[in-house]
Amino acid sequence: MKKHHTYKFNPHTLSYEKVKTTFVDKLKKISFSVAFGLVLGVVLLVVGMQVFDSPRERQLKRDLARYERQMTLMQNTMRRNEAVLADLENRDNSIYRTLLEAEPIPDEVRRSGIPVYDSFYYDFSQMDNADLIASTQRRLDNLSKRLYVQSQSFDEVYRMASNKKERQDHIPAIMPLKKTECQIISGFGTRYHPILHYRRMHTGVDLSAKTGTPIYATGDGVVEVSGRNDPSLSGYGIAVLVDHGFGYKTLYAHMSETKVKDGQHVKRGELLGLVGSTGLASGPHCHYEVWLNGKKVNPIYYFYNDLTPQEYEQVIEAANQENQCLS
Repeated sequence: MKKHHTYKFNPHTLSYEKVKTTFVDKLKKISFSVAFGLVLGVVLLVVGMQVFDSPRERQLKRDLARYERQMTLMQNTMRRNEAVLADLENRDNSIYRTLLEAEPIPDEVRRSGIPVYDSFYYDFSQMDNADLIASTQRRLDNLSKRLYVQSQSFDEVYRMASNKKERQDHIPAIMPLKKTECQIISGFGTRYHPILHYRRMHTGVDLSAKTGTPIYATGDGVVEVSGRNDPSLSGYGIAVLVDHGFGYKTLYAHMSETKVKDGQHVKRGELLGLVGSTGLASGPHCHYEVWLNGKKVNPIYYFYNDLTPQEYEQVIEAANQENQCLS
């Protein structure tokens, strides 16, 4: 094969002279070609990566799209579960606990159950979509807390329902005097005191009756106080305090005498004592109170067991009249 030679014009001799190519020149030429090829290849590779997806990237994008669809499904499922739980919580407070006369559970308590997740193991700050993941985590944590509290509440409701018969027997449910032997003179609320001569809170109902009229226990319980031996009942005269359990106590005051002793177990309708006018009383009557969890509540709402609906309405109307109390 015929070799090709390179010639260079010499202006001094006005002739062409053969250029001798050394090994170094050849090496430089080859190096330049290789470097140029590498640079061009890198440029084409970068441009290609920006324009076209690699198989790995295409797989990652398919996985990401699948994860997004799954996250959407999870969000929708969580939203439905939150709605179902909210309905259960509403029923628990407004139906089950109301029927069993239990206090409803406040929202702040429902959302302060035992935490399930530890932030030490769930730091999303360095991740993509950190806000979405963190908000989902918070919703799951909140949902778990509410489920825990609701589970505990159902256990409590189940226990209360299991002893409903015992509870019904213990809760005050009748008038302390026979309805044919007494008259409601004053109800629960601010009233004028006949002896102290000023208006103050009247924490019970006054049932006017003749001296010696029997006074009965309004529910099963244990006599906590009988007579005048409790300084905290000063002004009530001869009185009986019955602890019914389940947070209920009843007080029967201004008796002429008692028929029970401290620590004695009594049944609903059992004789406790006789009407009198001892203590700060202006006449013979029974001052009757109902305490629920240490708070004095309106006794009129616990007269439902032995009254017809018409009689119950008349009793409520009489108790709501603002007049002078007897004690």
